[in-house]
Amino acid sequence: MFPKARADLAPMTVAYETLPLVKPTGFREYDARWLFGPEISLMGLEALGLGLGTYFQELGKRRVVVGHDFRSYSLSVKQALSLGLVSAGCEVLDIGLAVTPMAYFAQFDLDAPCVAMVTASHNENGWTGVKMGAQPPLTFGPDEIGRVKEIVLGGAFREAPGGSITRVEGVAERYIADAASHAKLSRPIKVVCACGNGTASAFAPEALRRMGAEVIEVDCTLDWTFPNYNPNPEDHEMLKAMTEAVRQHGAEIALGFDGDGDRCGVVDDAGEEIFADKMGLLLARDLAPRHPGGKFVVDVKSTGLFLTDPVLKAAGAEVVYWKTGHSYIKRKTAEIGAVAGFEKSGHFFFRPPHGRGYDDSLIAAAAILTMLDHNPGKTLSQLREALPAAYTSLTMSPHCADEAKYQVVEKIVAAYEALAASGGSILGRKIVSVNTVNGVRVGLEDGSWVLVRASSNKPELVVVVESMRSEDDMRALFRQEVKPRLAKEPEVGAYNQEI
Repeated sequence: MFPKARADLAPMTVAYETLPLVKPTGFREYDARWLFGPEISLMGLEALGLGLGTYFQELGKRRVVVGHDFRSYSLSVKQALSLGLVSAGCEVLDIGLAVTPMAYFAQFDLDAPCVAMVTASHNENGWTGVKMGAQPPLTFGPDEIGRVKEIVLGGAFREAPGGSITRVEGVAERYIADAASHAKLSRPIKVVCACGNGTASAFAPEALRRMGAEVIEVDCTLDWTFPNYNPNPEDHEMLKAMTEAVRQHGAEIALGFDGDGDRCGVVDDAGEEIFADKMGLLLARDLAPRHPGGKFVVDVKSTGLFLTDPVLKAAGAEVVYWKTGHSYIKRKTAEIGAVAGFEKSGHFFFRPPHGRGYDDSLIAAAAILTMLDHNPGKTLSQLREALPAAYTSLTMSPHCADEAKYQVVEKIVAAYEALAASGGSILGRKIVSVNTVNGVRVGLEDGSWVLVRASSNKPELVVVVESMRSEDDMRALFRQEVKPRLAKEPEVGAYNQEI
């Protein structure tokens, strides 16, 4: 009988070597993530595999794809996890070094319903984790993660005979070929490919070349020390490197890939970053005329321009604002049969015929390059500048303890619902919508909006505002509306940044 996981074990002890360490805080809303060593041990990862395999048993599924990202310890993490899966009777298909979307692709390629991808995504070195799923192209949400947590921490394991591990070759080649097939460029677009020395370095440059792009590699050698910057396309240092490369080489675009290759960041030919929600709007403009009446899903932190865009309106497009989080957007995109889904953090989801529904940075790259190919004579910066003006704030996060943040958000939701019901206004503008799928997003009559929600994985709130008028008005929405309202709640502390 495998021992029950514990959270109180210290390294360099006999107990640490003979019992599984698993801190409960590593189970997040839609994946799992720990500091390897202090928060989870190799035996803890074996326990996680056994618990995950037990859950797969409950679903009547045994066949599972496993892969690992490029970090000094990821292979050993995967092996420990796989040992637990085998103990639960799973048929483990090991695809080796992989970006996360390659593991999702392998579910289709190898006819495997389940996936357990070892990755810390863009987190700093020291972190590890697992992205899990049992129904392609979807990944786990809170209910599934909660059940796995319950099994692991409760020791409710079910060991079973018949488990196996098979090393599968050729998946990487088929994945690259499949991604490249989604773009057939009529001209060699000059592209900066930035990978931050992360896992995408092994796959992204070749895929872009096969799409017909002229590729300039930036930090595309595998180096798990990440000597230049963390592979995160929202990180200032990575964006700076992308901008410098665009200007140095006269490139038309820079594409930046995160540590596990499921997110894509964009810098245009003028050296300007295009946030993923605005990039999503450009892509929706390209796709909507080819899918009349099509639906698009965006997360609640995304620009309000989706609702007023004339190109989308002319195509009869419907836009649904949904919960922030890659699993939530992925699930909603599949549920309503949307053409695509976009999350502001850089996850892009394309359903057939443009993709299989999961977040894949290379499929996103193919869509972006195809969009450029569809607009000969126009630069990406010109396409960006053609969008109406919208002044969106940074994502601001005031501290709020985990045990209090959801109650605080409930109060804010209730206050805004009451204000809207009474015909109230914000800075002289009538409230026209109150979206409560993820905290509260309050829409105003001129298209401006304010958002307050609880962070999914940190002891803090999330605040974003957008003005359709000016930067000064954007600041006023925060300083005169949201900040004073939150200041009335004693549980709300200092902000990580403000506008």
